[in-house]
Amino acid sequence: QVQLVESGGGLVQAGGSLRLSCAASGITFSGYAMAWFRQAPGKERAFVATMKWSGGSTYYADSVKGRFIISRDNAKNTVYLQMNSLKPEDTAVYYCAATNRWGTYMSRQYQYDYWGQGTQVTVSS
Repeated sequence: QVQLVESGGGLVQAGGSLRLSCAASGITFSGYAMAWFRQAPGKERAFVATMKWSGGSTYYADSVKGRFIISRDNAKNTVYLQMNSLKPEDTAVYYCAATNRWGTYMSRQYQYDYWGQGTQVTVSS
């Protein structure tokens, strides 16, 4: 049974930082690309960042480029999202996702097979 469990969300002031974690089980983690998506109230789920299984390829949404960093620790079966210089518009539920495929434009929800339950991030102004 595959499980992705996010943690690390919370309330932070604008300009602050948070680090999200996603612990995976039930998959051979080193063979999976991992991604973060987010869903703000009243909006569709949107791509944030993705990283290939080796960590050699990463992609970011333009809205977070230069502020967020995705990383992974294959020994711990965990992917991270370091979020810096947070803005109120970053407020959302953040989800991690996994796939054992890789191609161009790995920013679509349908490209990922497994999803976590999400963790809430709220940025106050």
